Amino acid sequence: QVQLIESGGGLVQAGGALRLSCASSGRTFSRYTIAWFRNAPGTELDFVAAVWRSGTTTDYANIVKDRFTISRDNDKNTVFLQMNSLKPEDTAVYYCAEDIKGSSWLLRQRERTYDSWGQGTQVTVSS
Repeated sequence: QVQLIESGGGLVQAGGALRLSCASSGRTFSRYTIAWFRNAPGTELDFVAAVWRSGTTTDYANIVKDRFTISRDNDKNTVFLQMNSLKPEDTAVYYCAEDIKGSSWLLRQRERTYDSWGQGTQVTVSS
C-alpha cells in the first residue's frame, strides 16, 4: 500500500508563506495525479490543488489561485505546495492524496478519486 507523508506545516502570520511537502512510497509515482485537500474546523474536506502525472498540468481552487503553487519532483517521489500570502482562513489540516487508480484528470477535484491519503499537516495562520 502506498504511504504518503506530509511535512512543512506550522504557525505563520497572515501574509507569510509556508511550503508543504508530500513524500510518496509508491514505485510508480509519476503515473498518478496528486492533490492537496484541506479540512478547516467545522467544515468539510475541500479541494485545494492538483498536479497531473508529468507535472505540466495543474489545477487550483479559486480561493487559493494566484497564491498557492503545486509542483512535483518525480525523481524524488515528492509533491510540493508553496503557499504565499497566507490568510487566517487558510488555517486547516492539509492532506495530500494520490490517485493510484489512474483516473481521468476531469475527476481531479473529487475526494473519492483518491485512494491513498497522508496523515495531514496542520497549518495555522494568525491574524
